[in-house]
Amino acid sequence: MIELSGITKHYEELEALNQVSLSVQKGSIYGLVGSNGAGKTTLLKLLAGILRPDAGDICIDSQPVYENIEIKNRLLLIPDYIYFFFNFSIQDMADFYAKIYPQWNQERFDKLQAVFNIDNKRRIQTLSKGMQRQVAFWLSLSAMPDYLILDEPLDGLDPVMRQKVKNLIIQDVADRDMTVIISSHNLRELEDICDCIGILHKGKMLMQRDLDDLKSDLHKIQVAFKDDLPAAWHNDIQAVYQEKRGRVTTLIVRGAREEIIRRIKAHNPAIIDVLPLTLEEIFIYEMGDNGYEIKNILY
Repeated sequence: MIELSGITKHYEELEALNQVSLSVQKGSIYGLVGSNGAGKTTLLKLLAGILRPDAGDICIDSQPVYENIEIKNRLLLIPDYIYFFFNFSIQDMADFYAKIYPQWNQERFDKLQAVFNIDNKRRIQTLSKGMQRQVAFWLSLSAMPDYLILDEPLDGLDPVMRQKVKNLIIQDVADRDMTVIISSHNLRELEDICDCIGILHKGKMLMQRDLDDLKSDLHKIQVAFKDDLPAAWHNDIQAVYQEKRGRVTTLIVRGAREEIIRRIKAHNPAIIDVLPLTLEEIFIYEMGDNGYEIKNILY
């Protein structure tokens, strides 16, 4: 289990994180999303024990992470910008990983070569960005980590390889109870695999909830009336967002679905339809509540 409590981190005058707390259950996939500069990469480096927090506690399995060799033997970070030793081949890096990580599985490394279909004698620097990222996953999954931390992990991968990598991650979570934290701007991909979502903004954790609970609390509704909107409409329906096109009004409303529908039906609409909300839409409206609206970006 991963537990962060009251984490604060500064870079000289810049406050990157301010009193951030989160909890990730063993065997789950946690999606970390947020605005640019929110502090996501800093948070992942703290989790990996690369950086030391200025305040607060970071524990994995009730042990502090920083300078803890036992924990780091079981933890792997694939950063946004991948680094390999100069002039090393894939096999050279595999030999290095085998010496560093006690749980290294050579049999799995050999089997995964068929998945990634790259000659392990190739010099990594001669490979494309996407192929280098494949190598990072190949090596990391062969190290059999209990905790895998990923920063924009699928960037540069083609659609087929993206799906292969996601399947490998899900398989390890199911088979070995591996715990995964993923930071990504591709919310559609996070929606496919994450159990829980945390939203970080300006160094603070706005919220973290199970993805299913998050979707059940925010609703997208289209409604139409024969005439104009009823006079008492705005008093009864407190919408996070509302847009009218012709006679059709689209609403984003927070709360219990049944109660919202009951209030809308009390105004005798001609049409009412509840539409599914994507994680990307949820993110946009949650951020809009915190002063990061689309109109503020465009204008």
